[in-house]
Amino acid sequence: MSRTIAYAIGALALLIGGFFWLNGYIYEEKQAEAAKDYKDAEYVIDGRRVRLSGGVSEVEAAPGSASKVITRYFGNEVRRDLNGDGREDVVFLLTQEPGGSGTFFYVAAALNTERGYVGSEALLLGDRIAPQTTEMSRDPRRKNVIIVNYADRAPGESFATRPSVGKSIWLLLDPVSMQFGEVAQDFEGEADPSRMSLGMKKWVWISALYNDGREVAPKQSGRFTLAFSDDGTFSATTDCNSMSGSYAAGTDTISFGPIASTKMYCEDSQEGEFASLLQNAQGFHFTSRGELILDLKFDSGSAVFR
Repeated sequence: MSRTIAYAIGALALLIGGFFWLNGYIYEEKQAEAAKDYKDAEYVIDGRRVRLSGGVSEVEAAPGSASKVITRYFGNEVRRDLNGDGREDVVFLLTQEPGGSGTFFYVAAALNTERGYVGSEALLLGDRIAPQTTEMSRDPRRKNVIIVNYADRAPGESFATRPSVGKSIWLLLDPVSMQFGEVAQDFEGEADPSRMSLGMKKWVWISALYNDGREVAPKQSGRFTLAFSDDGTFSATTDCNSMSGSYAAGTDTISFGPIASTKMYCEDSQEGEFASLLQNAQGFHFTSRGELILDLKFDSGSAVFR
C-alpha cells in the first residue's frame, strides 16, 4: 500500500513538474527577442512579426516584389510601468504603408524587461487618420489605462476629406499575452461635441503635436488662452504679450487674420510658437473629452485646447 502511494506521489510530482516546464517553455517561445532600444524591438502587426531598426522596417511586400511594406515609429509616446516591475515602459504609435496609397496607424507598447525591450502586438487605429494625443488615464480607478485620441472621417467620406470626427479609444495592455484590450468608457460627465462651440469658453492651450513626432507644450501651464467672440474677433494671452485679431470659421474650417500683439520682450517666451499655431490653423473639431483641436495646414499636426 505504501509503495502504491509512493508511486502515485512520484507520478503526480512528475506531472506537476512537466506542467510547469511545458508552461515555461511555451511562455518563452511566445516572447519576442529583446532589444536594447524600443525603436529596435520586434512587434506583431496583423499577425506578422516586424522588427524595427532605428524606428523603421522595410521589407518586400511579396517575394521578388518591387513594392515595399514600410513600418515607422510615429511618436505620441507615453511612459508608465505597465507590468509592475519597477521599470518604465513605453506606449507609442506606429505607421505602416503596405505599398498602396494607405497609411495605417497602430498603437504599440514595449515592456522594459531585464532582457531588454519586448514589443507587443500592435492594435490598428485606422487608415490615414489624424493622431491627436496619447495619454494615461488620471482616474485612479483606471490604473494603466491608455487613452488614444485621434480624428477620423465620418462613415462614407472619401480619403480626400480631411479627418474631422474626434474619437478616443481606451486601452489596457495585458503584459502576459502582450495584447491590448479595449476598456469600456465611462460616458458620465463627458462632453457632446455636437453641442460645443468656439465661443462657449476661454480655451487653454495644452499641447501641439506635429506629424514629424515633435510635441510642444507650454512651459507655464494655463498662461496661453484663446477666446472667440461672435463678431469674428478673438483675443489671446501668452506667457508674455496679449494678442488679438479676426478669424473666419465654417463648419470645420478656420483661419485667423492678421494678429496684433503687445510688444513687451520676454526671454524664452513661447509666444512665437503659439502665434504660429494660430496662423497655420486650417480646421477644427471638438472631442468628447471637451477639447478643441486646431488642425494645421498640410496635415502637419494639431494643437489641443481645453
